Amino acid sequence: MTTKYLKKKINELTQGTSSNSAKLDTEISESLHPNHFTVCKVVRHGFPFEPTAMAYDPVQNILAIGTKNGSLRIFGQPGVDCHERHDSDVAIIQIMFLINEGALVTVCADNSLNMWNLRQKRPAILHSLKFNKEIITYCHIPFQSKWFYIGTERGNIHIANIESFTLSGYVINWNKAIELSRKTLPGPVIHLSDCPTDQNKLLIGFESGTAVIWDLRTKAAENRFNGAQPIRSISWHFEGRQFMCSHTDGSLSCWDIKSPSKPISVTYPHGKVAVKGGKPVDPCAPIMKVEWKSAKLGEPYVIFSGGLCQEKGGTGTPCVTIIQGKNTTVLEMEYPVIDFVSLCETPWPSAENQDPHAILVLLNNDLVVIDLMSPGYPCFENPYPMDLHESPVTCVQYFADCPADLIPVLYSAGSNSSRKKTSYSKKNWPIKGGQWGTGGSSDQEIIITGHADGSLKFWDASQVTLQVLYKLKTAKVFERGKQHKSLDGDEEPYAVQKITMCPDSRILLVAGASGHLLLYRFSKLEASCEITSLEISIVYEVEDPDTPETELPPMPTPNSLKRNTSTLSAESTAGISNNVPPPAAPPSPNPSTGAHKPSTSSGEGMRDGVPNLKVKSGLQKYTMGYQPDLCCQLLWTEGEPPPLVTCLQINSFYGLIAFGTVNGLVIVDYIQKTCLLHMGTPNLYGSADPYQRTPRSPKKPKVPQSLGDIVEQLTDSERSRQATGAVAAAEQPNGICVSPTGNNSKKMKSVTDGKLTRSKSQTSSRRVTKTQSNPCDTGANGDRDKDSADASGVGGIFSGLLNRSESSFTQSRSSSMSSLDRESKEGVQSLYFVESYARKTDPVTGQVIPETEKNPITSPCLWVGTTLGSTLVIVLSLPPPGDQRISQPVFVSPSGTVLCMKGTILNIAFLNSNGGLISASTEAWKDMNYEQKEGEREKKKPSMPPRVPRISPSASTEMADRQFAVITSEKESKVISLPSQTCAYRAKIAESSYVVKADVISMPNKELCLACYIANGHVVIYSLPSLRLLLDYDFVPLTDLRVGRTFQFSAHGKALYQCSPTEIQRLTVCAEHSNSLHDMLGDLFIPCTTPEAPSRGFFKNLFSVSSGSLDRQELFGENSGKPSRSIAKHVPGTAGMEAVKAQSQTVGGEIARTKLELIKRGEKLSETEKRTSEMMQNAESFASAANELMKKQKNKKWYQL
Repeated sequence: MTTKYLKKKINELTQGTSSNSAKLDTEISESLHPNHFTVCKVVRHGFPFEPTAMAYDPVQNILAIGTKNGSLRIFGQPGVDCHERHDSDVAIIQIMFLINEGALVTVCADNSLNMWNLRQKRPAILHSLKFNKEIITYCHIPFQSKWFYIGTERGNIHIANIESFTLSGYVINWNKAIELSRKTLPGPVIHLSDCPTDQNKLLIGFESGTAVIWDLRTKAAENRFNGAQPIRSISWHFEGRQFMCSHTDGSLSCWDIKSPSKPISVTYPHGKVAVKGGKPVDPCAPIMKVEWKSAKLGEPYVIFSGGLCQEKGGTGTPCVTIIQGKNTTVLEMEYPVIDFVSLCETPWPSAENQDPHAILVLLNNDLVVIDLMSPGYPCFENPYPMDLHESPVTCVQYFADCPADLIPVLYSAGSNSSRKKTSYSKKNWPIKGGQWGTGGSSDQEIIITGHADGSLKFWDASQVTLQVLYKLKTAKVFERGKQHKSLDGDEEPYAVQKITMCPDSRILLVAGASGHLLLYRFSKLEASCEITSLEISIVYEVEDPDTPETELPPMPTPNSLKRNTSTLSAESTAGISNNVPPPAAPPSPNPSTGAHKPSTSSGEGMRDGVPNLKVKSGLQKYTMGYQPDLCCQLLWTEGEPPPLVTCLQINSFYGLIAFGTVNGLVIVDYIQKTCLLHMGTPNLYGSADPYQRTPRSPKKPKVPQSLGDIVEQLTDSERSRQATGAVAAAEQPNGICVSPTGNNSKKMKSVTDGKLTRSKSQTSSRRVTKTQSNPCDTGANGDRDKDSADASGVGGIFSGLLNRSESSFTQSRSSSMSSLDRESKEGVQSLYFVESYARKTDPVTGQVIPETEKNPITSPCLWVGTTLGSTLVIVLSLPPPGDQRISQPVFVSPSGTVLCMKGTILNIAFLNSNGGLISASTEAWKDMNYEQKEGEREKKKPSMPPRVPRISPSASTEMADRQFAVITSEKESKVISLPSQTCAYRAKIAESSYVVKADVISMPNKELCLACYIANGHVVIYSLPSLRLLLDYDFVPLTDLRVGRTFQFSAHGKALYQCSPTEIQRLTVCAEHSNSLHDMLGDLFIPCTTPEAPSRGFFKNLFSVSSGSLDRQELFGENSGKPSRSIAKHVPGTAGMEAVKAQSQTVGGEIARTKLELIKRGEKLSETEKRTSEMMQNAESFASAANELMKKQKNKKWYQL
């Protein structure tokens, strides 16, 4: 091995070390250490995904919901929400509360029972019981009992102790429960319950239709009830004399325990019966569950789910039916019913006045609570954020440090725009258990969710719970006629793909699935305005990048971006192609302007030059809140849909927005409502393109069919001759893109004003094809690792490319994929507006390379990161603020800076010379609809504060770099010194995997760090600017693309991601927040007294079926014998949060605590010794005084005393 190779490998293995040519003149102190970081889940919001079970504690008033993947959600009053998860992804089939005991038991599909302790803020499993030979189907815990029953698929019933979680020797075998004459199995146990008035009697329900009353003392079946239809559920009458069964044919059968031969009645509540007592004409859906509840005043309630008549092959409409006397109410549900529970005033099943006041109905996608005490049975308004998935969530944005006045104004706007629904119940929410946490966060946090129907929801996330603030519907901007599908073909055309917001100026930018982008301004007033629309097309020549295999020479300054100046006008800015020189086009239909009317379709119906959606024309009225100000739409080209938007960036100080697509970049001046730049990514390089883009294979000559085709061929041949030469800048004298302003420009008033045709050669430019493309990693000094893995085919994973096809995401990651299958499009993946140095200077001489007349100064720039690992810099020349900002044009020109790295550029950030974050300048919010005179809308000129003076290195400071650019790709991160553009620090983040999300975030102490989420599930934290590894935590692997698409880091070490289609998980990487989380979480268990058992009258006790109290301990304890060890295995659970916190104490802390205790003990011992000596002295003096007194009184007579 050569010395050069060894040095190279050592540099690769050493993270956080500076490069050979880049040494900081002044070291920046870093105060962050590994003990400042940890990864901890905070809280989960939304509706539990794929629920399977539900239970309710009527004394503690808390609700538990289990899911298919083993998650357990516990809800109390609004603000009390807890999420825990089993160790394995197994479905929870049943949940049972130990009523008012602070515990619950979950039954899982892997035949395990788990005891959860709810007396701590983070519930933990205390015991587990795993069955080996039998499958658990149903369990029952009697009220205030230390023993519970376990039914299995074979029909056997086992009994276990709650405290020790061990089996009893008492077993009820299926062959003893059924009749001896029966030769077949009775089926799985689907119900177990005690008789309300006699604990000695156990009701067993088998799926086959047989019910048995088992006498626990005599260990024999007392009565057997054989039904004609399979049973789904059973419910006792409160007197304990009758019970009701629900069946698969939609019938309800009522039985008397003294008459087992036949049922008292069999009814079909929703079936049309031709003959009395017969079967219904049309089949009915099964009644999955029934409850029979008593009422102190009036008839008892019979509540059940299902049972409606169903069509042939159908399943019936999901519903819940309430029968009280002769009144029958059917409540149809939007989703299938999973389970329901009636909320009663008392937990005692034998109470005469159970009086259900509400019904909890768990649906597949919602939780509905029905008010039984109000006429018409209205629903309660759900205070939990369970409508998060009202429309599928497609995008999430997290702002953890918002201005203090933003949340109140959003809440005010939301309360004014939302109409109060009178259909909700006026009573208080019935689930009112638990207690809020004592701690809280002082941060103003907002979560914005984008949805498939084009709506946005703003949520207040400052506390543990979410509260909806404001809802915005972007679909209202477009006409509701016959719309085309989205670009993906799967989602709705209005689906939100990207969101960004400037919290200071309250400007909102939204990108949709149809290639549209909307800019909103916030206003406190209603307004009628017309939306300005820009139609933008990105067309460029097909050339495939050929990555150079050797180190690149220094990048020359490229020629300026070209623009077709002959068609430049306010009406035509958004429809022009700026990547090719204007060809010799056919005569223009309008010689005065040279503009062509865009074609909408060819004779074959091919769409071309038209947007996917149509914006509403004319004045539109908008209420208080966010009001649309500008709409940008990408156009169809030759039957191909517009490119998907991959990233957004807005700068209210500059008045500019920029957005990248899978094949180009667009810059728009939203103050002047003009498009400054729209071109393909390869054309942004100019002559400084590091990739040799040549056609992959010769194409067959096209037979000209018309004059336009001949012009196209001539133009293509001319392009091929000029491909190797530099782009001539003489076609535009200044070599810049400008915003069309001045006397010859005219403001765009509607969608049709801004249309401009392209010549035939422009509209028929070939699209990008697929080929192999290896990005050149030259770093900042031109060094390139030849042995690095190719990561160019993975650009834009969680952008529109991900939404378009998940299979393409998988294919692009395959290492065995041929080069012909790789995507050669170079898209824009990251953008950043900043005041920085745009060109390079020599770190020794301070001269600009290539030399210029002036020293480099900071100027407004747009840094662009591409999917091939390139970082480009575009210089923005802005007119002075005020009137000149409106009247004078904005100039856009390239800087010639091209930095290359491995993998897609994910994030760009900037640090000053002290290591502080250089954030983009913003403008304070101003209401543009403020009315002054006679209700007319005043056009306010955007007043901008004076810009920060540009920094120019003087003779004394020219050797010191003034800024640091932190650029992170899928594979590595670099800290680039500016303006010398030398690599100060470098860290390889992912070798075999790739970075999904990266961001520079601030911690509570204002220190900065680089946070990355890697596809292998690790969350890594690096210091800045030295890129020292501070944390590497194995968190959540990227098994679901939704996680990677929505993972967001925010200020103060906070983050979130969408963990399921209906839930959002918040987390923190800050150890300080993790330590305070215990105080923020609410308490689930509040000690309270259990309601007294209902008193029974003399006659009821006289004629009761009860045979006395039952001593379960004597019956099921040691006297019952030893259980078989092969049936189930006891597994001890975790010790809970308190033990975990105790175990997490450091050794140093324990030693210090012990030392302090020893000092206190020594002080107490010395004090005790001192008191002992004082007591001894007092005792001696007392003894001497007593002795003297005794001597005086010894010789005295009795009469002298």
